[in-house]
Amino acid sequence: MIISTGTLVAVVDGEKLALFENRGHQSISLTARPAPAIAERASGAAGRISSGANPDNDTQAEDGFAMGVADVLNKLVLDHKVEHLLVIAAPKTMGQLRKGWHKETAARVVGEISKDLTGHSTDQIAAAIEKA
Repeated sequence: MIISTGTLVAVVDGEKLALFENRGHQSISLTARPAPAIAERASGAAGRISSGANPDNDTQAEDGFAMGVADVLNKLVLDHKVEHLLVIAAPKTMGQLRKGWHKETAARVVGEISKDLTGHSTDQIAAAIEKA
């Protein structure tokens, strides 16, 4: 996948957010950006409750974190701080993020990679982007 210079790359799972900016012109060169604090949410998407199929609060906490990340990305887009956004997230987290995106955020997404790459090195993340 080819991404523009200045593209914000968000790497997310149910507990962590890492932000990078592509500084490369011909190839991908990621520079870490500070990740803002994510507001704690009691639960994720509206209507989700614990049940026999979802017996613990860990899933709700992960969904809530994903919705908090969606809020942060929405704010960055709506404050005109992001022109292009690439999201790399664990598959379940990706689904929750999509539910929380503002329509303007969704319009700025230039790509999605449904993989859990949190905890990977910058070089491994760049390689995954190039292969996508």
